[in-house]
Amino acid sequence: MEKVLEIRGAAKRFGGVQALVDANLTLYPREIHALLGENGAGKSTLLKTLAGVHKLDAGSITLFGKEFIANGTRGSLEQGIAVIYQEPNLFPDLTLAENVFIGRQLTHGKTVAWKEMAEQSAALFKRLGVPLDPSRRARGLSIADQQIVEIAKALSLSAKVIVMDEPTAALSANETERLFGVARSLREEGAALVFVSHRLDEVMALCDRVTIMRDGATVATAPIAEVDTDKIVKWMVGRELSDLFPKMKANIGETILKVENISREGQFEDISFEVKAGEIVGIAGLVGSGRSEVIRAIFGIDNYEKGSVTFLGKKMKKNRPNQAMQDGIALVPEDRRQQGLFMPVSITRNTSITLLKGVSKFGLLRKASETGITAEWSKKMQLKFNSLEDSVDRLSGGNQQKVVLAKWLSTKPKLLIIDEPTRGIDVGTKSEVHRFLSQEATKGLGILMISSELPEVLGMSDRVLVMREGRLVAHFNADQANPENVIAAASGASK
Repeated sequence: MEKVLEIRGAAKRFGGVQALVDANLTLYPREIHALLGENGAGKSTLLKTLAGVHKLDAGSITLFGKEFIANGTRGSLEQGIAVIYQEPNLFPDLTLAENVFIGRQLTHGKTVAWKEMAEQSAALFKRLGVPLDPSRRARGLSIADQQIVEIAKALSLSAKVIVMDEPTAALSANETERLFGVARSLREEGAALVFVSHRLDEVMALCDRVTIMRDGATVATAPIAEVDTDKIVKWMVGRELSDLFPKMKANIGETILKVENISREGQFEDISFEVKAGEIVGIAGLVGSGRSEVIRAIFGIDNYEKGSVTFLGKKMKKNRPNQAMQDGIALVPEDRRQQGLFMPVSITRNTSITLLKGVSKFGLLRKASETGITAEWSKKMQLKFNSLEDSVDRLSGGNQQKVVLAKWLSTKPKLLIIDEPTRGIDVGTKSEVHRFLSQEATKGLGILMISSELPEVLGMSDRVLVMREGRLVAHFNADQANPENVIAAASGASK
């Protein structure tokens, strides 16, 4: 069968970091090919090479039997390669239609064909099963809807090679299945798709072949039918991963957070629950169920109209995130790039930003104090970096998440609220994050955790709350919670 794309012996160095050593990848028409590996394995560098962002130092790329010309992102698009990156990258003040056709607007003579772009964008959104308005601006879109716009952008290119880097990371089960349907139809039309995901169940359900990368090199390629998840994980991490959810037994203490009947019109209604010291309480539910809105209201970012929140016996004021921080509450948000980090800023500054008073004297920052705190937490979190002065946008997704955790845990909170703790990070780093959270719980930290990954909720939680359509519909102890119960409650299906 004729090869669509072939990468052989790819090598790329950035300063002292050898990002690619000997990467190889072959794509055939009418296949969905999984590209897997831990964060830092070289996947993103390889994808950015296909996108025209980087040029290889050594190795070759052929596309439809011809040499691939690395001539910027436009050159890659013109050669038939579309890359959907892990994090949405929209222009917030442009309309969705403008984002779909950015840089290649449709025209009639010298006039931009606004109506035609809107119509084509609407058709793409309809194809994806999401009724987005092409004329609305991108600002304020959820991560799930931002990703839909990115996917529509790629589909509008009629590309023959479509690379999807974590496209389902923020999608609900229904949205994911819709995307899978689109991917399968593209495969039937003759396209070759590269699917990057840390969710191995998705890989096993969707893909035809799999290529594994580790430390910048390709270590294995095999048909999906000939492998299982245990073999894939061993190839990815170079070792057996026996315990992805290392939940330690903690001594559950007194109630530290009490939420009573809080409501916000159109968002959530009559929400009540408690979190105790040393306890991990998981909140499950489909995307759009109101989980994130509830925790934002508890922390004080958003308002609520009815009810009350009590922390350590003290009734909290609404819309006072600064007060929540001072009282001992920390919030790790869902979108680490937009809400959790200053991406162009150093690891040191990001880690110490929550401790400005502690690292300042007479209003001036003390560099030694900043560096000392960051060095301490980077060691605790097993952070992988070249220099603490590197900007966090140079870190892998897993290491960025560790910086967000370090930033908040360095404040020594009594309650950690964490939204999607391992979204978009690899299985090895997931295990490290889970182990660290469990260790902190044994020290008395109360944890309120939102996750769209059901195994994570079930594997890490002492209790599981389930939300649906803005209401708290179920409450399970750890020994009662199972996939059937939680899914039935989250979807409204009868068991």
